[in-house]
Amino acid sequence: MQAQVKKDVNNRLKSIEGHIRGIQRMVENDEYCIDIMKQIKAVQGALDRANAMILDNHLQTCVTRAIRSDDKEEQEKVLHEIVELFNAAHKLR
Repeated sequence: MQAQVKKDVNNRLKSIEGHIRGIQRMVENDEYCIDIMKQIKAVQGALDRANAMILDNHLQTCVTRAIRSDDKEEQEKVLHEIVELFNAAHKLR
């Protein structure tokens, strides 16, 4: 993973970790359910953004390298992985 991407993803994950602790406190304090759900949705969005950053890095590095190589097996492998990821994300299976 590229150094800057790694740093950015780690920072985002640390922020998410803090939000999760906040949600745990909200649950422990019996706060309003809708407020808790809004915070959970915000964390899910933050996780989606972190995931998108990692995917972008993967496409720009590992996938690009595999596609440019002469190794047909590696090319097929990375393309298959992307399709599997897409299917899992969209529950197409």
